[in-house]
This record gives sequence, C-alpha cells and structure tokens, in this order.
Amino acid sequence: MRMLVLGAGALGGYFGGRALERGLDVTFLVRPARAASLARDGLRVRSTFGDIDRAVATTLAAGPGFDVVLLSCKAYDLDSAIAAIRPAVEGGACVLPILNGMAHIAALNAAFGPARVWGGLAKCAATLTADGVVQHLGDWHWLTFGEQDGRMDGRAAALAAALGEAPGLVAQAVPDIERRMWEKLVHLGTVAAATVLMRASVGEIIRAGGTDFLMTLLDRNAAIAAAQGHRMSEGFMASYRTLFADPASTYTASLLRDLEAGGRTEADHILGYLAEAASSAGIPAELHAMAHLHARAYDQRRAAGRLPGRPA
Repeated sequence: MRMLVLGAGALGGYFGGRALERGLDVTFLVRPARAASLARDGLRVRSTFGDIDRAVATTLAAGPGFDVVLLSCKAYDLDSAIAAIRPAVEGGACVLPILNGMAHIAALNAAFGPARVWGGLAKCAATLTADGVVQHLGDWHWLTFGEQDGRMDGRAAALAAALGEAPGLVAQAVPDIERRMWEKLVHLGTVAAATVLMRASVGEIIRAGGTDFLMTLLDRNAAIAAAQGHRMSEGFMASYRTLFADPASTYTASLLRDLEAGGRTEADHILGYLAEAASSAGIPAELHAMAHLHARAYDQRRAAGRLPGRPA
C-alpha cells in the first residue's frame, strides 16, 4: 500500500515513520527546506517505543499512484493542504485527516467528495525539535480511522490491517468514526475553551474555584454533540467529569500552548465551530463565544506585533 504523508513534522513524521517500519511504501510531501533536511539526515524519530533513523522518499509536488494521503496539517493550513494533495486524490487516493475538530470534514468533502474522505483521530503527542528530530512525548500511539459510510471491507480496513497493532503504533479501522470524532471534540472543546479563556491549566482552574465552570462547558459540549445526533454515554461523561475535577491536573489544550508560544491557533476551527453549533441548536453559547473572542483578540494583537516579550 502506497501512502503520501503531507509534511514530515510531529505527527506526520511519527506516523509516517511507523508506517515505513510496517512495510508500507511511504513518500513525504514536504517543502524544499524539509526535503533538504531529510536528504541530509534522514527521518529521525525518538520514542520510548524505539527510535527511527532511516532515509525516506520525498517529493515537492503530489501526483497519482497513492492509495491514501495522511493529512496532519493545522486547521489554518487546510486550504493550502487541499491544493497540495489534490493531484494525489484525483489520481485515486483517499484522504485520512487527523486534524482536530469536525469543520475540516465538510471542506474536504466539498473538495473531493465523501467517498474519498475518511474520518480520523490521532491520540499521540509529539513535537518537531529545532534540529529536525521528531520527539515522541509520553506513550500515546493510537491512530483510529474509518470511512464515512461505515463500511469495513474497503481501503480503510486494508490500511488498518497493513499497519496493525504493535508497540509504537496501534491502528484501528472503525465503523463509527463520526461518533468517535464527536467524543474527542466534546473533550477537546472543554479543555480548549476553559484553558484558553482562563490562561491556566485544568488544575489551576479547579483550585481557583472553577469546577462548576468546567462541568458547565462539558455538559454544553455534550449537548452540542447530542444535537448533531451523537449523545455521549454515561460512562464517557463520568470519565471526563473525573478528569475535569482533578485539582492536581497540569492538563492544558494545545490551542493554549500555541497561543502562549506566540503562534497561530485553531480557534476558529474549534471554539468558533462549537459556538456556532451551540447557537444553531439553541444551546447557550456565551462561554464558547467568549473563549473564541479571547483567541481572536490575541490574533489581532499578534498581527500588530504587540505580544509581550516580542519586538513589534
């Protein structure tokens, strides 16, 4: 099976490297600087599940001949990513996106049609260091995906079989990927809205007296999912009530970490999407809207060069 991986950053580099280990024919679609780095040093992954150091195939432009495209870009780069992978998809590939949230599915469906677009989830923490090494953080190594119509006898199932379940990567094809994506968004929407709005970790919010605030966000996100036809189970809600009640938690959203690092954020894709979905369903949206406004005001300050500690 031939896989095209858009980028060789944190998640693309990690999952692409593990796919190479499993015997897939993998090519990385990268920019010239990253292509030069990979040509010089190879793909370097550091992980408790085993390091990867190997030469890899790269390309500066997509083309036909691939079975699947792994799409791991940030939401704000989606339009350019769609343009970059279009030749591969029009040449017969399916798209496996592992972006946060749900909004990207509609954009990909509009570009390529639902039959070519899968749902996907990555439970994996990784970062790309300044010297081009993919550093795997912790022990999360799960990749879950599925075709939108729920079929289990197509290319998604074949990819799961090829990748398998072994240390370093557990790949699974499922018939209910949309429900699972909504579960992740209920969780992510809670931690993102709370930690961005308060500029604090879950534990810090709780110690400041914000437990009810966290539970309100969780319940409203669950109501949004239910309005979309995906009611959260009691077991799911109980587990996340426990997660969002731990005063010792250091948990923050990647959206907050991007903001604190002075980078671009996925606020529109996550917080804006949830605020709009809540309003459309008649669910109180003021907390999501306020968190979204907070992030958008940061975007304005960043664009003006007025972030603290950074020259204008």
